[in-house]
Amino acid sequence: MDFNVKKLASDAGVFFTRAVQFTEEKLGQAEKTELDPHLENLISRADCTKNWTEKILKQTEILLQPNPIDHTGARIEEFIYDKLDKKLPSRTTNAELLGQYMLDAAKEFGAETPYGSTLITVGEYQRRLGGAEREFLQTSAATFLSPLRNFLEGDWRTISKERRLLENRRLDLDICKARLKKAKQAEAKAALLSEEVDKAEHELRVAQTEFDRQAEVTRLLLEGIGSTHLNHLRCLQDFAEAQATYYAQCHHYMQDLQRELNRCANAVTAPHTSASVCPVPVPSAVLSGPTSSGAAAGSSSSSQTPVTLPVEQAQLPVTGARKARVLYDYDAHDTSELSLLADELITVYTVPGMDPDWLIGERGNEKGKVPVTYLELLS
Repeated sequence: MDFNVKKLASDAGVFFTRAVQFTEEKLGQAEKTELDPHLENLISRADCTKNWTEKILKQTEILLQPNPIDHTGARIEEFIYDKLDKKLPSRTTNAELLGQYMLDAAKEFGAETPYGSTLITVGEYQRRLGGAEREFLQTSAATFLSPLRNFLEGDWRTISKERRLLENRRLDLDICKARLKKAKQAEAKAALLSEEVDKAEHELRVAQTEFDRQAEVTRLLLEGIGSTHLNHLRCLQDFAEAQATYYAQCHHYMQDLQRELNRCANAVTAPHTSASVCPVPVPSAVLSGPTSSGAAAGSSSSSQTPVTLPVEQAQLPVTGARKARVLYDYDAHDTSELSLLADELITVYTVPGMDPDWLIGERGNEKGKVPVTYLELLS
């Protein structure tokens, strides 16, 4: 390997001179050029942004992946797939794994037994909860974690590099100032020729120009922190929306599970039910389809809120009719409910004695119960 000895010696000399200047400044034995207040404020704001971004990123990762071992393994796996330029496969969530265990256990115990059928019911909903969690994790990683990590690993590294270069330029400037001061003092004592002073003044002018240029580059980068805040603001809004969607889905699934378990309990305790089992939940892919008349008749025996048809027949008074915007798609579980599409507008109202978590929804000639958590009520 070919080394440039002169350059190596020169770089070593510059490094040593800067180290001496830095040490003398710390000891109060040398003057230090101060940055302008605006640039100092930008640096302070950038440091604050970096520190809090690190804390928020770390705590969000802990929130989404509480187990430190799993978190470390996930980061290593993400790093490997990123280097291989391949898409990271989706990870099975704990809820999905629990649901699968319950379904496998039901096969062993017998799906026709009360315990086995209940395992199937709970297992199916655990898998749905796990699927919602997996989607939430993927959305949060893409819309919130990645932008914050990209800032720390990309923009901030560039800013730090330019700030280190600015500090070196400042040290060089102060070294030149000290040299000129010493040259003038020596000239006053007639111990130094005037050309040495001219050389020191020239070096000072060059150092001042390089310092000013680097200060401007650093200032422009630091002013970009404002754009970073705006970007992180949008990412934060996306993260909050993903959380709201996830928790709304979980709330809806748990309400459905409670109704299914109530039907199980009623089926077991009802007379002539020695062979009764818990009804298996309908897969989400076919929930929107019409149920058979026999299924509708079977569900009418449960202790749930009155379905739409009896409400229409009884002609109960309607209260609070208003418009509502649908937030998420919803597939009706039976003929008493109304399937919904995201962003559509429907008319909703309630009737006396109705479950507060549900409303009656109307869309043209269609009518049925709809969950409140899937709606945004309009004035």
